[in-house]
Amino acid sequence: MRTPFDNILDAIGDTPLVRLNKVVPEGAAEVWVKCEFLNPAGSIKDRMAMHIVEQAEARGWLKPGGTIVENTSGNTGLGLAMVAAVKGYKCIFTMPDKMSLEKVNMLKGFGAEVVITPTDVPGDSPEHYVNTAKRIAKETPGGFYVNQYHTELNIEAHYLSTGREIWEQTGGEFDAFVAGVGTGGTISGVGRYIKEKNKELGKNILVVGSDPIGSVHYSLFYTGVPGEAGVYKVEGIGDDIVCDAFDLTAVDEILQIDDRQSFTMARRLTREEGLFCGGSSGGIVHSAIEVAVRLGAGKKVVCVLPDHGSRYISKYLTDSWMKDYGFLEPERHLGLVEDVLKVERPSVVTAAPDTPLCEVVRLFREHGVSQLPLVNGSGKPEAIVHEVDLLRAMQAGDVAMETPAHEVATAVGGLIYPKARVEELYAIFAKDQVAIVVDESEIVGIVSQIDLIDYLSQKTTS
Repeated sequence: MRTPFDNILDAIGDTPLVRLNKVVPEGAAEVWVKCEFLNPAGSIKDRMAMHIVEQAEARGWLKPGGTIVENTSGNTGLGLAMVAAVKGYKCIFTMPDKMSLEKVNMLKGFGAEVVITPTDVPGDSPEHYVNTAKRIAKETPGGFYVNQYHTELNIEAHYLSTGREIWEQTGGEFDAFVAGVGTGGTISGVGRYIKEKNKELGKNILVVGSDPIGSVHYSLFYTGVPGEAGVYKVEGIGDDIVCDAFDLTAVDEILQIDDRQSFTMARRLTREEGLFCGGSSGGIVHSAIEVAVRLGAGKKVVCVLPDHGSRYISKYLTDSWMKDYGFLEPERHLGLVEDVLKVERPSVVTAAPDTPLCEVVRLFREHGVSQLPLVNGSGKPEAIVHEVDLLRAMQAGDVAMETPAHEVATAVGGLIYPKARVEELYAIFAKDQVAIVVDESEIVGIVSQIDLIDYLSQKTTS
């Protein structure tokens, strides 16, 4: 039994670990969820909020009468607002306009000022919610900018609390950990803790990220280059900027999820498991189940449920909202990207970045391909050469046949997970890119528009 607390901040952490019993398919590994939505302000961000404020006080960054300023999708703001209420600070938060009305009103309920910014702007725009928060912090006397996306304190908070708790609750007996990749703090902090224990005890516990299609993290992890940001509905997971609080070395692989998968699973968690959690929890559990199926019976997967469902009553928990965005309509059953590969199975031809162009031409001709990913020594794609790239360089007279391929290559785009829905390919093709299918750090296929046409034509006639 918990002892009485001096204030609500003492109730942060020590959240329960609960086994899922209905949504995990038979024959898969056990999936256990860390119920972070039971933190006092309703999310895992309470841990980071308290840790950063306490560190800011200790280091003289935040002084009595000061103002806490932060860009937030809602949960960090709520944690900070709770801490500020107890400690007597003012708060100003910036939020993208896609965030739920519940989050905005809850922040205002704590007495915080909320500044709404547009969602669909590039990361370097002065209107972006991160840049707006930075400006406000500079203009506010006594303002302290939390900087959750780029501070090491974000990672440290989860290394010291979340990672340690999971280890103690499981006795270190689990096989994989799955978390969303937003700022990157949770998966980096817990991941570092797990990596240290792996090294110390000779274990091989996997650390797996869950990232929505449209976020930059998937491409960043597998190529070192952030992907082109897109718009998605699920909140509090993924991002459109590179975050210094994301330590890529603490993670083994990243899986992609989409809005339908996230919201459908979140509704199932509430209705079948009694876990009143948010949409990002659904996406994370969807990924955790994929890992559990891969690992099989007798193994154990641990994942986090980051926030509470009360923030989304007007969104995915409302049938009319789900219907408006097409999430309640039956899927067209076009299949998954891996299904296209099973039918077409186009050969994966790659080369090293220093491969001479004469060899690139030979590979184009011999394998009948029109693009060639350039991979480093570990097999990660660094760039890609398209026929048109080579043609333009030759036309301009800028290259010789001995020129290294990387000199005419372009950035890798269009990375996608094998279990992504076929419909996700259209957004990649709209940018005149081929889809590079990556699974567990390995390129397993390349899908072009003609590959998809062939697949759909066979599906139509079958």
